[in-house]
Amino acid sequence: MTWTLLFRPEIENDIVEASNWYESKQLNLGREFLKEISVVWDSLQINPLLNSRKHPIKNMRWRYPERFPYRIIYEVDEVKNTVLVIAVLHAARHDRIWKSLRVE
Repeated sequence: MTWTLLFRPEIENDIVEASNWYESKQLNLGREFLKEISVVWDSLQINPLLNSRKHPIKNMRWRYPERFPYRIIYEVDEVKNTVLVIAVLHAARHDRIWKSLRVE
């Protein structure tokens, strides 16, 4: 079964900003960051419940790319078979950043 991925509009900006920062530090590092984010997205389409961490109260989960200290934060709707990607944030950012995002 394949899950449908949905994205908040801000996700593109989050990823472009991080990719540009990595690219400014080392040639092609931004491209590697994008590849790793894509790998996580591919795995979310296969099974978003596997290898994820779950918030103890909210219906939020997150996964980390292999090499980069970023969290891909998402919500799973098992009835609709959808995964809503809420944010792509540096892992050092405080949880209140993503907790304050409205899920619609």
